[in-house]
Amino acid sequence: MYTVKKTYHLAYGHRLLNYKGKCENLHGHNGLVEVILKADSLGADRMVMDFTELGRKVKAWLDGNLDHKVILAKADPLAPVLEQHGQACYLTADNPTAETFAALIFDKAAGEMGLPVDEVRFWETPTSMASYRR
Repeated sequence: MYTVKKTYHLAYGHRLLNYKGKCENLHGHNGLVEVILKADSLGADRMVMDFTELGRKVKAWLDGNLDHKVILAKADPLAPVLEQHGQACYLTADNPTAETFAALIFDKAAGEMGLPVDEVRFWETPTSMASYRR
C-alpha cells in the first residue's frame, strides 16, 4: 500500500452553538489540513498522484470555501446577519468542529474531486487534531 500526504494552511473564524466554554464565542484559528491518499499500486508516472495536481484540486476548494471565512452551523442565528452585511460565510449542517471539518473535506475530496482519500486530518491548533476516514 502506498500513501502520500499533502498539507494546507487556512485561517477561519467559527463558534459552537449550545456549547458552554470558550468556543461558544466567535473566534479564529490558523488551521492545518492533511489530506492522505492511498493506492495499492502506482500509476504509469510511478506516483499515487502528482502533488501539484493534488494541491491544485484541494487548495482551490479550501481557498474558495473555508479559508478566511466565518464557518457556522446552518442553525446559527448569526449567519444571516453576517451574510446580510457581506461577510463571507460557509455553513455546515452541524456545529463547525474539527471533526466536522475533517469529514467535510474528506467527502469533498473523495466525492467531487474523485481522489483516492484514505484520511483527512484537521488541526485546529498545533496540539488539537481530529481525523476522519471511512
